[in-house]
Amino acid sequence: MIELSHVNKVYSEGNRAVKDLSLTIDDGEIAFIVGRSGSGKSTLLKLLLKELEPTSGRIVVNDMDLGKMPRRYVPKYRRKLGVVFQDFRLLKDLTVFENVAFAQRVIGVPGRVIRDTVPEMLRLVGLSAKYKAYPAQLSGGEQQRVAIARALINRPEVLLADEPTGNLDSFNAHEIMHLLEEINQRGTTMIVVTHSHEMVQQMKKRVITMERGAVIQDEGGSR
Repeated sequence: MIELSHVNKVYSEGNRAVKDLSLTIDDGEIAFIVGRSGSGKSTLLKLLLKELEPTSGRIVVNDMDLGKMPRRYVPKYRRKLGVVFQDFRLLKDLTVFENVAFAQRVIGVPGRVIRDTVPEMLRLVGLSAKYKAYPAQLSGGEQQRVAIARALINRPEVLLADEPTGNLDSFNAHEIMHLLEEINQRGTTMIVVTHSHEMVQQMKKRVITMERGAVIQDEGGSR
């Protein structure tokens, strides 16, 4: 479960990016965060990733109070999260297999485990046949699938997706959203930041609308 209680974030120049935000996202839920640029969506994700600290308020992710978390524990905490970005962030000199395996190698997963788990994850995202390809040889939709496989390879309890379809055409955007829905149905809690109102309307999931750092609407979902 993700819980934010009366969270505020004020930047040094006085810009109040998040205003008295209280929000609960249940285990296994998928929630879309929508709003115009500057509404606080990206700041919210950075707070959850502990890239930023709130000015006030409390954030709890899977029973971990981020405000009480020692700095030395932050890398371990982040490894429990899956993160997908708009710009894919693949390593261009590594193959599809190597890009996904990289997320396991950095935390010391044994090679024999990697050889078993990476093909399994590539099957999940529909890229088994592309395991030897390099990012430049893939379409945008395929690159995002690799990024999703990399984010999921360590079986995170929570997946944060920042504009995961922002650089994709309509067809690939729909494919990626349905893939995320399938992953959510397997039990992964998911927060998806997006500008696409059409997409969230089609998905018929919980939609949280932000404006000027505050939640102005929260509809759908299991609350």
